[in-house]
Amino acid sequence: MQKTFYQKELLIKATQQRNGVNNNKKDVEKIQSLLNLFAMQHPGSGTATGIDGDFGHATEKAVLNYQKFNGLPQNGNVDQNLFDKLASPLKKAFESSISGSNLRELILNTAKNHLKNQPFELVINNQSNTGPWVRSYMDGHEGTDWFWCMGFVQAIVDQAASIQGKNFKTLMPLTYSCDTVGTTGLQKKILTRYQTARTNSALIKPGDIFLLQKTPNDWIHTGIVTAVHADTIETIEGNTNSGGSHNGNAVMDKIRNYKQSKLDFFSIESLV
Repeated sequence: MQKTFYQKELLIKATQQRNGVNNNKKDVEKIQSLLNLFAMQHPGSGTATGIDGDFGHATEKAVLNYQKFNGLPQNGNVDQNLFDKLASPLKKAFESSISGSNLRELILNTAKNHLKNQPFELVINNQSNTGPWVRSYMDGHEGTDWFWCMGFVQAIVDQAASIQGKNFKTLMPLTYSCDTVGTTGLQKKILTRYQTARTNSALIKPGDIFLLQKTPNDWIHTGIVTAVHADTIETIEGNTNSGGSHNGNAVMDKIRNYKQSKLDFFSIESLV
């Protein structure tokens, strides 16, 4: 795999605890972030807390609540073993065994596995597009200006291609920009424009990448096509929400109408 930053999200330097001599601000932020992500999945767990890098009474209580909720010994400390449990959705997304008889199937199953583990961004220091999931998709980058929809798409294609010993960068450059991928598609003649796709849906295949067009050379959102129907496609996409925003907060599966939206399609066939 090319995109391996997620591995750094799975480790802390030392046990973190209230007033701990080995406390590390970044590690405490990681813990607080994962506690908040857990609270999103388990609203009754009482693990939501401020993300400020300070392991105080509130963070300790959130850790105690996490330990209690999961039937673990309650000491309020986070060692690597407990951190492994906190970070397990991220690890499962990137490291679970994925099956598929071809690259397209592998891409779909990889995307579905990420979706199942509920990737979600956080707001840290008043910055959206932050947190362990975003950093993992964006090779360590995060913050309001770092839209992560392409980072998600490339992480999925990278993970799936690497199962077959392939390098996704032979298909497209590593980038966070929809425009870069769209332009690459035009140069390689592997981008189907929305006008053509509307009249010939056979050109769209599961595993291909949609690019939402703003103008002919400006694309503002992307995702992975998982199914194609008469008027609609099913997708899995990052940095979106229930309204289909190009700056939402989660990985979601969606249905988009390609007869009404300006959706161009980047073919992955040359990597298959």
